[in-house]
Amino acid sequence: MKCPGQDSRYWKQDAIFETKCPECGTPVEFFKDDTARKCIRCGHRFMNPGMDFGCAAYCEFAEQCIGTLPPELVAEKESLFKDRVAIEMKKYFKADFKRIGHAMRVARYAESICKKVSGNMPVILSAAYLHDIGIHEAERKHGDSGSERHEEFGPEIARKILTGVKAKPELIDEICEIVGHHHHPKENETLNFKVVYDADLITNLEEQQKESLIDSKKLNNIIENKFLTDAGREVATSVLQK
Repeated sequence: MKCPGQDSRYWKQDAIFETKCPECGTPVEFFKDDTARKCIRCGHRFMNPGMDFGCAAYCEFAEQCIGTLPPELVAEKESLFKDRVAIEMKKYFKADFKRIGHAMRVARYAESICKKVSGNMPVILSAAYLHDIGIHEAERKHGDSGSERHEEFGPEIARKILTGVKAKPELIDEICEIVGHHHHPKENETLNFKVVYDADLITNLEEQQKESLIDSKKLNNIIENKFLTDAGREVATSVLQK
């Protein structure tokens, strides 16, 4: 069955329309199901401004439905994927707003660091949202939410969540690998791991400072020696040494 939104039998009068080229202002005709068109005057190719991609932004069959996805929609798919992971994390933690808030702050700092080092944003943010996802299970089974305990349970839970949002297998594997040892870096870690590690460290230090101000000399030493990326040190300095 063809998607009704793409089936011309269901189209109305506004299914064919004109819009101005954003580069030169020349009118360009679009059909409702065109993902993008090229301006006949200047050659600029741009997305259909009237197209509601809806499910295409996250559907695994989107390319089969509407053809090759333009870069803008690929970016939207990645953004929606990260949002869906964040939603699933919140659903899992339920009313544990402390854990949710921590994960969201780690993700925010991870995004800031990632933009400075060109890491893989979907992997980094998904791992940031899910890095502590094993805490409840660790507490339930062992009465202990220490780092090694929740690293033990985190990957299995993260894998279920990521499978549920239809993440690609290679993406799932890398995210679960990060979740499984996010407090314990190994030699030759990936850039994506380092970004998540640094973002988590910033968040943990920030939370410590709210309880008791960290001595400036000790804080400087941590920033200088404990972070894995220069970008992480830069963000840590701006956040922790205000």
